[in-house]
Amino acid sequence: MTRLGYGEEMRRWRVAKYCEHDRHQNARFRGFTVKTAGSKAEGLTCLCESDRDLLFALNGVICVETGINLNTIPDDISVFWMDDTGVYPGHCILLLKRRARLPNAIINALCEIGYGKFLLSSVLFIDECSRQKKENSLGTVGMVLHERAGPALPQTLGGIFKVDVVYAIRCQCPSILHRWAVRPRHWPQSVVVQKVVSLGAYVTPSGFKESENKHIEWRICFNSGETELMNNLNETQAKVYVLLKWILKEIIKPTNKEITSYVLKNIILWQAENTPQTEFHSRSLLHWLHDGLRGLRTAIEKKQLNYYMIPERNLMEACGLNDALKRKWIKDITEMIEMGPNVLLRLEKIRRAIVASPEPMLWFSKTRMEMELLYLEGMNRAAKCKHENGEQDVPDFMLYAIRKRREEIVLEVAARMFMEGCSNPKLFFRMFV
Repeated sequence: MTRLGYGEEMRRWRVAKYCEHDRHQNARFRGFTVKTAGSKAEGLTCLCESDRDLLFALNGVICVETGINLNTIPDDISVFWMDDTGVYPGHCILLLKRRARLPNAIINALCEIGYGKFLLSSVLFIDECSRQKKENSLGTVGMVLHERAGPALPQTLGGIFKVDVVYAIRCQCPSILHRWAVRPRHWPQSVVVQKVVSLGAYVTPSGFKESENKHIEWRICFNSGETELMNNLNETQAKVYVLLKWILKEIIKPTNKEITSYVLKNIILWQAENTPQTEFHSRSLLHWLHDGLRGLRTAIEKKQLNYYMIPERNLMEACGLNDALKRKWIKDITEMIEMGPNVLLRLEKIRRAIVASPEPMLWFSKTRMEMELLYLEGMNRAAKCKHENGEQDVPDFMLYAIRKRREEIVLEVAARMFMEGCSNPKLFFRMFV
């Protein structure tokens, strides 16, 4: 897996480069703060292997638990109260408590509920964000916007790079984080626990699927904290998570997100918390892969998996899993467990790497990783050289050198394909996945 681009060094390098790009973006933006989330922030996927999840947290707005002293919050910040009365765990309704300057996306999503009080509709908010994004993207070359998917606004850049944008509001919920922090655990260390608490939370415009009031409900999430936790997994734990995601995508193949990679992430986090860290090492990778599969099988069988940050929330609730799929997936996972180490041969990337001749495989992997390194380095260099109007500031010789090397690699790959009698253009795309 290390040779395929999933080693610790490559993982840490990706994390650093996406963090750097976020910093460059936030130096230009004013109305919101950009944060890369998900597998890209964790360094666990190659360039085009999955979407890049971007969290756009609105500036100048915050929501808080009831009981927090508003005098501790600057006067120029609008404040919403989180009301979790009668809503599914991990969700809330936002009530406007103190109004300062508000962005149009929030103003147009406010609903009066009588006596001069207002709540913030999650559906109206995401609709307004979608409308504004369409207006702002007019004339942008190479950007294609897609239909909204839950709270995410998907888009494709340059016909290749897929991005999911989620607009969110920062959230102060110390009681929830305190309950998580004081749990007895083997992992993570106390210093990491305190950092996760300090990173706080967000609310995103997504109500509970089976709620009658889902159009006004918001989901509490801990994207920054979860990224910090995932980045504190050791190499074996990270590789188990990657293998589980490959199994989900290539073997289980859910069609309507009945099971998502987020379910797998929570299985890994519970596994880490409940087990001494010394038990996760290179020789135990298959053991923990099978343990993760057993955890997934149990979650499917019982339709129950507690959310790692808020255990009262069941991630399998209202997931759309019917009895026929349930029986099939339990059978499939049981067969995979019984296969022992041979289950890895069912994964295309692993099988392809084993079957391929060592020298071409190593050359291809090394070249693909170099291409990814060059792209991420070039992405950051270009962002650094831009003015606020989005135009490049001055000619940059480093950026020119990066682009030149990328062109050389494309020619090298094309020449090698020609020499070996291969003319499949899809192999070029595999340089990124």
